Amino acid sequence: MKILALSDQVVEHLYSPLVKERFGDVDLVVGCGDLPDYYLDYIVSMLNVPLTLVPGNHDLPTPSPDAEGEGEGGGTPRACGNIDGMVVEERGLLLAGLGGSIRYRPDGVHQYTQGGMARRILALAPRLWWNRLRYGRFLDILVTHAPPRGIHDAEDPAHVGFEAFNRFIARYRPRYLLHGHAHVYRHDAITITQVGPTTVINVYPYRVIDIEGRHAG
Repeated sequence: MKILALSDQVVEHLYSPLVKERFGDVDLVVGCGDLPDYYLDYIVSMLNVPLTLVPGNHDLPTPSPDAEGEGEGGGTPRACGNIDGMVVEERGLLLAGLGGSIRYRPDGVHQYTQGGMARRILALAPRLWWNRLRYGRFLDILVTHAPPRGIHDAEDPAHVGFEAFNRFIARYRPRYLLHGHAHVYRHDAITITQVGPTTVINVYPYRVIDIEGRHAG
């Protein structure tokens, strides 16, 4: 199974008919945040595949009846496919979504303190354990916007990673953690890091992940 994961930047050859020629064998599109609706809509329409996404720190909020608590914005402008704060099954894969970034502005949307993100993860625990009982595993893919602390992150206030993601990896052992937020400007930048059984991948601006273990982008 192939996944086209995207984040943070509109790529010209993806926002064109070439996307069908180059990525026609993709089975699922995953948005890791900070992408416009029209871009995601175009790609999934051209490829005719499902979309799952989480919001980035620059995505706008939409009202939601159950949106409460620190940094909650109720999703993204494109609510369809939004798995932020959820655990879902899609085409046989078990996915969870945790969007947003570290809090660096008091009024920031989709921004969380370290403790705030830890509480969001705690809320996922019942469903993750249910997965373990039913499927024999907690999760296949954790989809985030921000990276784990110390993995592909930076030290400036807006790009520090979440310590709770490191604990998530240690406890729930997903096969992959896909994130954006960390823009890549150098060819030698590290974008794939193995942490135990979990492959952490910075998908910026896009990457194709073969669930059998091949990575390309």
